[in-house]
Amino acid sequence: MAKATDVRPKITLACEECKHRNYITKKNRRNDPDRLEIKKFCRNCGTHRAHRETR
Repeated sequence: MAKATDVRPKITLACEECKHRNYITKKNRRNDPDRLEIKKFCRNCGTHRAHRETR
């Protein structure tokens, strides 16, 4: 069971354009306290778009 203070929590990345949640990844809370934003391929849009961390 995941703790609320987990150092490496699972996060979901959602496309900025269509809001589809396409990717699940982990991040280190100590190194990246802000929301993560990565350019990745969105299958729904068919192009590379910015994906942002959702909570």
